[in-house]
Formats: sequence, C-alpha cells, structure tokens
Amino acid sequence: MAFASSSTSSQGSYDVFLSFRGEDTCNNFTAHLYKELRTKGINTFIDDDKLERGQNSMFSIIVLSENYASSKWCLEELVKILECMKTRGERVLPIFYNVDPSDVKKQRGKFGAALAEHEKNLTENMERVQIWKDALTQVANLSGWDSRNKNEPLLIKEIVKHVLNKLLNICIGDTEKLVGIDARIREIKMRLCLESDDVRMIGIWGMGGIGKTTLARALYNKISRQFEAHSFLEDVGKVLANEGLIKLQQIFLSSLLEEKDLNMKGLTSIKARLHSKKVLVVLDNVNDPTIFECLIGNQDWFGRGSRIIITARDKCLLISHGVDYYEVPKLNSGEAYEFIKHHSLKHELLRGDFMELSTSMIGYAQGLPLALKVFVLFYLA
Repeated sequence: MAFASSSTSSQGSYDVFLSFRGEDTCNNFTAHLYKELRTKGINTFIDDDKLERGQNSMFSIIVLSENYASSKWCLEELVKILECMKTRGERVLPIFYNVDPSDVKKQRGKFGAALAEHEKNLTENMERVQIWKDALTQVANLSGWDSRNKNEPLLIKEIVKHVLNKLLNICIGDTEKLVGIDARIREIKMRLCLESDDVRMIGIWGMGGIGKTTLARALYNKISRQFEAHSFLEDVGKVLANEGLIKLQQIFLSSLLEEKDLNMKGLTSIKARLHSKKVLVVLDNVNDPTIFECLIGNQDWFGRGSRIIITARDKCLLISHGVDYYEVPKLNSGEAYEFIKHHSLKHELLRGDFMELSTSMIGYAQGLPLALKVFVLFYLA
C-alpha cells in the first residue's frame, strides 16, 4: 500500500527552500506563505536544519525582514543559496518584507546596523563580513517582491502563482525515457480537458502488463500542480482487501487534506470534505464497485475543475459507473524495439547478437511492456 500527495523533482529533493528570520516572520508571513505553497502541491522545505538539508531544491525564496541580517546563520545561508544559484542554476526569489530593497542593497538602516555589529564582534574575520555584504547586495539586485503597501494574502497568492507557473514549465520525472509515453499522455490530456472547470472522471483501461500504472503516474507528475490537492493511491484494490473500507477512506482523505492523523471510527462523507476543493485523484488498479461508491461517488463530490483518473483491467466496471475510458495501446514494433534498446543499454550489456533476438522478443511479447522487460532481463541475467 502506498500513496503520494506530492512529487519529488528529479533536480532536487524539494521544489522550494524557504530562508527567513524566525523571530520576524515564522508565525505570520512565512507561515502563511508555506501553507499556500503546500496547498498548491509545491514541495517546500522549512526547518531549523536548513543549511545541511534544505539546499537540494529548484527554488529558494528568501524573506528579507528587518532583523534578517542580525543573524549570522541567515547570512551564511544566504551565501550558500547564492552559491547554489551559480553552480546548480537554482532560482532565487527575494521578498523584501517591510524593508526597503535599497537598504538591503546598500546595507543601510537596520541592515547597516546589523553589519556594523558583526564587524565589531568579528574583528579577526572581516573578510567574512564583506562576503555577507556582497551577498546582500547581490540578492537585492535580483527580481523579487516588495511587500510594503501590499495586501498580504494577495501578495502570497501572487508569489505562489509565479512559482507554480515556473514549476509547470520544468520537465518533471523521467517520462522522456518511457517509450511512447508522450503520445499517450497527450491523448488522455485531451479527454481530461484541463481548461474546463467541470468535474471529469477518466478511466485508463488495458490488460495486465500494458503499462496503465506507469502511464497514470507519468500523467499525474505532469499535471498534479495545477490542483489544490492531489493524491495517487497505488493498487487501491489491494488496500481495500487488506485494510478495509474505513482505512481506505482514511488514507484517501489524509492525502488530500494533508492531515496525517485522521481518526475515523466509521465511513464518512467524502462530499462533505471535498466538495469545494479542486483535486486530482488517481485510483490505481480499481477492481471493486465499492471503491467507486465510497471514494469517488458522483461528480458533485468534488470542487469545480477536479479530475479523477481510474486505472482498471475490468472495462465493464468503468462502463457501469459511466466513466469514459482510454484504452492503452500495445507497443508497436518500432516502440518495442526502442524499449529493448533502452533497457539493454541501461545495463551496458548490449551485444550485436542480442539485437538479432529483438524480433523474436517483440513477437513473443505481443506489445506488452512488462513481457518485453522480462525477456530483456532474462537475457541480461
């Protein structure tokens, strides 16, 4: 049993790393910003142990508040973030929270006073103070947001929208390595019609080993950030059989509401909890009508723009619940050949005679990716 409510980027462990002065903003602006980022499915790092763990991210948001420069920890963190910007292409977004950007740039006001205090206390390490000054000047020259005279909730929404749009343009995962996956994703996205604000349910149907779960996962990774909440529940039929319906509902709601410790004594109303929320749900390997009845019911259970994707081997199950479905096609001969080539090269054991066997493998596998993979691994073994 497994589920995922946020994806991890191939370029980093987190989408966003937040740098801030705790005493200034941890209980107000930064807390609200963090919540909004998480609500939009943006995997955000916020913790005390930032320098060691938080730098593996695509974006760093720096909340420059009036006491930011008084912390040597924050200044060291800023230096490290800017180093990551140079060496790894990490994107840095400064927020000037109730401070004048020119004060940050020229170290005036409280920023100047804080640096003067550091100079007084670090007379034997003045080079480090100069590095901090240079970092403040550099970050102040970056494009960001000035919070002064701004409506704070609207500003936070603007920042999150900006980050989300940038993330949506970054290729997520390894779908380019999955043979034939892009064309299949395009077909399903056309049926999902993501621009529409109605609620849609789409089935992904095919025999075992055809790649339904792989396709659903790749699609989920590409579109999940367009939703307020999202959840991918793997092998949901097995979860139902092993854990029962109440536990399945608990897992389902926990992932979408981001509440780990839901205490459910009995079945609850999914509609009551999610009817106003735009969600993306993937239910993998649905094999029991009870799952439909108790998890996804009708379209009015979910907020406008929601999308429900169901993978199943039983076409009749989808039809009986009025779910339009996409039939996953088998790999054609060209795709099958590329599949074999990719998996053999990955193991660095490609030999000339192996490719001579590819035609036989393709014939035996009948376009099933799982069967082809078994043949390739058997040969490599």
